[in-house]
Amino acid sequence: MSQKATNLRINAERLWDTIMETAQIGATAKGGVRRLTLSDLDRRVRDWFVDACKKAGCSITVDDMGNIFARRPGKNPNLAPIAVGSHLDTQPSGGKFDGIIGVLSGLELLRTLNEAGIETEAPIEVIDWTNEEGSRFAPAMLASGVFAGKFSREYAYARADREGKSFGEELERIGYRGEAPCGAHPLSAFFELHIEQGPILEAEGKIIGVVTDVQGMRWYEVTVEGEDCHAGSTPMPMRKDALLASAQMIAAINAVGRRHAPHAVATVGLIEAQPNSRNVIPGKTFFTIDIRHPQDAVLATMEEEITSELNAIAEASGVSLALERVWNSPPVPFAKACVDAVREAARDLGLPSREIISGAGHDAAYVAAVAPTAMIFVPCERGVSHNELEKAEPEHVAAGADVLLRAVLATDARLAEGARA
Repeated sequence: MSQKATNLRINAERLWDTIMETAQIGATAKGGVRRLTLSDLDRRVRDWFVDACKKAGCSITVDDMGNIFARRPGKNPNLAPIAVGSHLDTQPSGGKFDGIIGVLSGLELLRTLNEAGIETEAPIEVIDWTNEEGSRFAPAMLASGVFAGKFSREYAYARADREGKSFGEELERIGYRGEAPCGAHPLSAFFELHIEQGPILEAEGKIIGVVTDVQGMRWYEVTVEGEDCHAGSTPMPMRKDALLASAQMIAAINAVGRRHAPHAVATVGLIEAQPNSRNVIPGKTFFTIDIRHPQDAVLATMEEEITSELNAIAEASGVSLALERVWNSPPVPFAKACVDAVREAARDLGLPSREIISGAGHDAAYVAAVAPTAMIFVPCERGVSHNELEKAEPEHVAAGADVLLRAVLATDARLAEGARA
């Protein structure tokens, strides 16, 4: 890496202003962002991103899953690009930073290289992955999963939201179904900058998390069916209350998570009751389960325990149970060379850092199957995320972007040396 590149820093004020600018697209009253995948607001932020990248001199490719690739050319067109990025979609009550800083720091990286007149050996790309959150179309990380060969395109297109609208139809509607086949896009490396979404870095006074792994996670959908009956005239012993049975199931799921402490987590985040009337005993419920652990064997044990306990509750309550696993993302270790590049960047910049395992899922977890990959974490206040009150400090975001820039340039130098050998 040249001395010029070694001393290079991103424009922290411009990066922060860019984050605040895009936060207006889908802004909520509490200061967050609601920008669901393939919504009109998603289209608006995509249009903004494409325009900004073109102004930075990039060529744009959109694949048939809606993933956007903004490429800055390198000296050696035979080298696959070094990519950075994350996602611009949000949770229904999301914040300004989750995923977003990974994309916008990539844009700032390109702007910084342009201003410094630095020509890299490999092309540099910024990627916006479609449907990372999975809040509208389950499962999460859907488009990066297709990119990595974990899901078929047909499976992805058929995913439907709670209103019955399909991913494929909505992708077409907003005009972001590209012609390039998803996955036919080799990468030399991929780096993703993200807020931690947990409290560890802040609690320990660290600015950079050197992410070594992503823990495994599994999602399930559960339907419980009992019998709708009048709330005033049906004796308690004769009821088949689907909501009551579900409440007992939710408590059991929580207990399974606690039994496998300290690393396991188990969550029911969505529940619907029918007919949802105050004087009718609920005859049907639908809810979701999310379990996570760094070890696949523990996840399998948790699944067995949850299945057994939910079936027992259903039988004792006189209701029927349908339990379906809809997503399985095994634990993922990141590439040593990329992790080392992040670690060395933080060290050389004098930033307090620590190794960390990601508790949340990220597109990088799937990309790691097809390209050397690593992640960079920066703190968020109290670890709060998937929340309108999500907050990160400007200097921490800038530090993460500086680490990203330095790791990319170090990787480019390594690729250049390999090309000459």
